[in-house]
Amino acid sequence: MPVQVADQENDLLGELLRPIRLTGVFQSHWLLNSPWSIEGDSESDCVVLHYVIEGSCWIGTEGARPVLLREGDLAVFPTGRSHRVSDRPDRRGVPLRTLLADRSPGTSSQLALGGEGEQTRILCAGLYYDANTVSSLYHALPWILTLEREAVEAEPLLRDIIHQLVTDRDGGPGARLITLRIFEVFFILSLHPLLRGMMDRPEVLTALKDPAISKALLIMYTRFVEPWTIESLAREVGMSRSAFAASFREIVGESPSSHLILRRMRESARLLAESDIPLGAIPQKVGYKSAVGFHIAFRKRFGITPGEYRQCFRRATGKAPTEGGARDGTVRSTTLGREGSAPRVSTGL
Repeated sequence: MPVQVADQENDLLGELLRPIRLTGVFQSHWLLNSPWSIEGDSESDCVVLHYVIEGSCWIGTEGARPVLLREGDLAVFPTGRSHRVSDRPDRRGVPLRTLLADRSPGTSSQLALGGEGEQTRILCAGLYYDANTVSSLYHALPWILTLEREAVEAEPLLRDIIHQLVTDRDGGPGARLITLRIFEVFFILSLHPLLRGMMDRPEVLTALKDPAISKALLIMYTRFVEPWTIESLAREVGMSRSAFAASFREIVGESPSSHLILRRMRESARLLAESDIPLGAIPQKVGYKSAVGFHIAFRKRFGITPGEYRQCFRRATGKAPTEGGARDGTVRSTTLGREGSAPRVSTGL
């Protein structure tokens, strides 16, 4: 990674997390057999993590489409939003508080639930922090960030930390403090792939000096599926429409609308090149309600249609369609891809 890009990534990570310091960790290992479903309450001042050791599960929350996690996938809930974890997206859940009454920092537990069906094992953790130290930029993150198995494997340190947490449950002198710091590193590493998706834009470093514009950029890069307008972005960052548009153009060098379109086009190109998602599903995954509008924008940007782009990429790389086609039809809040050698970001709510 070039030094300048690495410095920008570190600056962005610092702005997101500084001066967050974890104050405690709760962790639990879940052994689940279908049918099962668990409803988790909102966890105040807490980052929630789910890592699928074996099997699969669905993650859902009110107002969002369910997300499928498979073995080796990691889900991070930056603000601890309430959600359901289940073997089927439509199954009603048992409240987690009735299954694990004590989830206070420093404790660990095991949970067994379900019938005699397919088995799923999940490592779950709650990372508690001081809410007074959290920046407004941090709150611009999506309700869920997911890293697929290949993205986790592409981060050797993250992979090794997860392996240690999954296999080593022994206590010992200083075990609580060690566990706390391990999870702290775990959390920071899980954000790295997301941030890399922003580092190809040279204006990021400059924008970090402006709280409102840096927050708007983070929203565009992680929540671009939402139907943003200049007005709604301005409200989100606490500015008037005119002041926001002028400030954004001065710092970034283009209008908010143009920048958001570019972000969506780059993500659509990635999906076309690196996945077997049907062409008709691409517009929705990058924030377009109209397939016609998407095709017009794509052709204007790349000079060819989405279908031609996919064909050209496969001819150039010799890449055949993935066996079994697209992984699933869910919309993810942030997904780092299952195919290809490098992590990549895909966001949807």
